[in-house]
Amino acid sequence: MARFRPCIDLHAGSVKQIVGGTLSTTSESSLKTNFTSEHPAGYYASLYKKHNLTGAHVIMLGPGNEEAAKEALEAWRGGLQVGGGIHEGNAREWIERGAEKVIITSYLFPNSAFSLERLQSVLRALDDDKDKLVIDLSCRRKDGRWFVATNKWQTITDFELNQESISLLEPYCSEFLIHAADVEGLQRGIDEDLVVALSKWCSIPVTYAGGGRSIKDLELVKKLSGGKVDLTIGSALDIFGGKGVTFEECVRWNEEQEKEEGRA
Repeated sequence: MARFRPCIDLHAGSVKQIVGGTLSTTSESSLKTNFTSEHPAGYYASLYKKHNLTGAHVIMLGPGNEEAAKEALEAWRGGLQVGGGIHEGNAREWIERGAEKVIITSYLFPNSAFSLERLQSVLRALDDDKDKLVIDLSCRRKDGRWFVATNKWQTITDFELNQESISLLEPYCSEFLIHAADVEGLQRGIDEDLVVALSKWCSIPVTYAGGGRSIKDLELVKKLSGGKVDLTIGSALDIFGGKGVTFEECVRWNEEQEKEEGRA
């Protein structure tokens, strides 16, 4: 069952919506921000809890976001996934702070190369409970294919997203989170080819993020993936200053999917 999944993106301690491709590891001058919220992270966590929007991801984009992430977890213990700077040394700590799952990203790709040893070490830190682990395979296109992008999506690794790589990783995690960094925050539409590919490659839950701009995109992702891929909408959402779709519409859409599932 395809569904809408919400997010809380944190940058410099605030909830923001950022054009993903403009994030930089060296300078803030190139950063393009679509929205900076007047509300703290806990506000959004409470909102998602009220509407039982499970599977929401809290992403810490760089330093200075731990307190905001903790506030979100305090508002909904056991209801949020946390990512950004997660590694074997702190994965268990975030679960103890109240995260339902932790999301690992750049840590798996030291020197831009995938490390199975690091993945295994994170899993051991979680007592080999893969239900607590989400792997972020956020990517960028290169030569018509998709490669994992790390370091705030600025470094394109040699790790290609395909059936082989997905099958390699699935035994170690409970789901995937995949930002299409080239379209993230642009509100110009989703990467349809990537959504179709993910539905074919993945046998575990997968959430796609990037370019979602209207309720029609939820319908499109559902159609393209046969209901196997979830969609995150960020910058286009009214609660993040967007004009493409309202939060209430997304909540209703999820409720309708659950009713359809119940009738099936």
